[in-house]
Amino acid sequence: MLEEVLRGGFAALGLPLDGTALSRYRLYADVLSETNRVMNLTAIEGEDEIARLHFLDSAALLTLPGFPGGRVIDVGTGAGFPGLALKIARPELSLVLLDSLDKRVGFLRGVCDRLGLADVTCVHARAEEAPAEYRAAFDCAVSRAVARLNVLCELCLPFVRVGGAFLAMKGPEHADELEEARRAIRLLGGELESENDYTIPGTEIVHSVIVIRKLAETPKNYPRRWAQIKKQPL
Repeated sequence: MLEEVLRGGFAALGLPLDGTALSRYRLYADVLSETNRVMNLTAIEGEDEIARLHFLDSAALLTLPGFPGGRVIDVGTGAGFPGLALKIARPELSLVLLDSLDKRVGFLRGVCDRLGLADVTCVHARAEEAPAEYRAAFDCAVSRAVARLNVLCELCLPFVRVGGAFLAMKGPEHADELEEARRAIRLLGGELESENDYTIPGTEIVHSVIVIRKLAETPKNYPRRWAQIKKQPL
């Protein structure tokens, strides 16, 4: 049962979980499952799997020492992970959910309305074409398995203010990606702060969060257009 999985999982992560959050996760899972029948939102099905592989996987970010709160942008959010799952656990977060597919953004707007969440903005745009006012406007950018890390850094670090952080959710075998991304991290004003492995509660699945701290402004010529990024990654 979803509620039991979440109670046990949040306890294992050392995180609080109140009744309001629990009921919102239930409604989110129900709406996600219902919509997924007619729209390709996720390959993960079944309430226990949704609870573990979406909700608990996302909530694990909150266990990072000094998780940067405040204003957060989720780049390439898809069906709302990790951003919307974080917002349910931490309703005080100011959240922007950014995705390039209008149907997914419409789904997210509907979910946020039904959950009664305030201070969430759902934006239909590619990361490299996002509104100018979002540049260097966030304490934290998050992204889960959207692209290789060198590409993600160019798409995400421009959103982060100096002193903030970019959290990239990856599998445990990310050493090659990290080595490949070192030049991009440096060029874009970042510095690798930590690599954090965790096991999703109730599973043997290990994931990792790469924390990149923003130390300097990203040069104004980044991000480039998608065609350039794809042709010549940093």
